[in-house]
Amino acid sequence: MANIMFLTITAVILALYLWWGFRVLPGERWQMLATVPKLKNSNGSWQGINYTWYGLLNANAHLMAVAVLLILLGSLGIPTLAIVLLALGILSCCLPAAKIVAYIVEKKSHTFTVGGAVFVGIIITPLVIMMLNRFAGSALGFQIPVIAAWAAIAISYTFGEGLGRLACISFGCCYGKPLNDEKSAIIRFFSGSGFTFYGKTKKIVYADALEAIPVIPVQAMTAILYTTSGLIATALFLSSHQSAAFLTAIITTQTWRIFSETLRADYRGSGKISAYQIMGSTGMLYAVVMSLFMEQTASDVIPQIGEALNLIWQPGVLLFLQGVWLVVFLYTGRSTVTGANLSFHVHHERI
Repeated sequence: MANIMFLTITAVILALYLWWGFRVLPGERWQMLATVPKLKNSNGSWQGINYTWYGLLNANAHLMAVAVLLILLGSLGIPTLAIVLLALGILSCCLPAAKIVAYIVEKKSHTFTVGGAVFVGIIITPLVIMMLNRFAGSALGFQIPVIAAWAAIAISYTFGEGLGRLACISFGCCYGKPLNDEKSAIIRFFSGSGFTFYGKTKKIVYADALEAIPVIPVQAMTAILYTTSGLIATALFLSSHQSAAFLTAIITTQTWRIFSETLRADYRGSGKISAYQIMGSTGMLYAVVMSLFMEQTASDVIPQIGEALNLIWQPGVLLFLQGVWLVVFLYTGRSTVTGANLSFHVHHERI
């Protein structure tokens, strides 16, 4: 009963959050969150640093992902310190990878790629878990079951990327093909239900001049599919079907990543088959093969969702989650591809 209530409440919150994002975020108003003065110009105005809704929404997505990881592994009785160390290990590799892989594939130093970060995460996760068990686990007296932890991380990623697509809508990146571009069946299917972006600082506008032109809502499709997949995988995990939960999350997300590339209009590298499609297929194959070899390490502990939810409300855990949010916001929210000029004045009639 507790599992059903947890999943139902989570589904309702996610549905409302996504509904809000799909409605408002394509608008021009929802790209810049705040601008901070940096240098004063000779004419008295200031050069500003833009902090974006992309960063805030991305931070929210990472917060959700880490919270889900804490809840799922906490439900198995794994110590909080072990989960925090695991989360830090994965994030410390994947956050830089999002920028490094984008530079390698797209030759751009001021952009991020979730696909590249996910590929790195899939490859390194079992190695990080085993190293953590060998060194920190031996010293601190814990052992993290590999397949259970990998399943929890896969589910966390599924929620994280699903919600992270709201950040893409806000910034106008990862956009779909124009609905007036061709008369294929899929274009006709989305006729009248695409996203329409506004604002000259949106990537879809300055990169492809697609302002006010309806496009396939790839970000929304990804968000709905991933969060739904995350809920199903969570239900499997809480029912002690950890391998099934892992494979559900990985196969669904990576299969969609491979297919959704064909719906996108933004630059994905040269060639008919993109590097991200190759990463998705390779990562999925690697994950499936590795899961077969690690089947015997699955945890036989029955998950207790109530105890896991109590874990989240510990002061130390709340501070850790706030720290994750702040680091991600500062790392991804400070815009390096947009600028601002500010001027200030006094309302003399209010003195």
